[in-house]
Amino acid sequence: MTQRQKTSEHPTSEHQPFRYFMQVRYSECDSQQVVFNARYGDYIDLASTEFLHAVIAGNPSMEADFDYQVVKLTIEWKAPARSRDKLELSVRTTHLGNTSFGLTIDIRNAETGEYLALGEVIGVVIHPQTFEKVSIPEGLKEVMRQGAQGKFVDHAGLYTARQNE
Repeated sequence: MTQRQKTSEHPTSEHQPFRYFMQVRYSECDSQQVVFNARYGDYIDLASTEFLHAVIAGNPSMEADFDYQVVKLTIEWKAPARSRDKLELSVRTTHLGNTSFGLTIDIRNAETGEYLALGEVIGVVIHPQTFEKVSIPEGLKEVMRQGAQGKFVDHAGLYTARQNE
């Protein structure tokens, strides 16, 4: 039986980057019984979307005017994830340009702490109706720099559901 990782920091610690917790579903695994490589792109997209939602939440003008397109996605695998594994995806902003931004996503097994993969996303901010590139507003750059530290979304039920220990 897998034991839950004992961490020194509570999931809402202000010293932690934004984190997205999820559980691998059976249908996401391939014939080798591990997560199919293309699914990591889905996981990275989910974590990036939740991160961006967290940094702009509560600011109606940013929510209405912000849109982006992914122009580059890279993934470097270190170890496999398997069905029912609970994953922790930590997201941080690593680049802020005029129209582009970079996010780095570290993927770990949330229960064992094993490092599984590294994802890097480059996005370009666009106008929501015309899809033309636009400059990143300074207010958005500032909240992206802050990075929603200490916030998390728990779709795995690690911290928001009762655990059998």
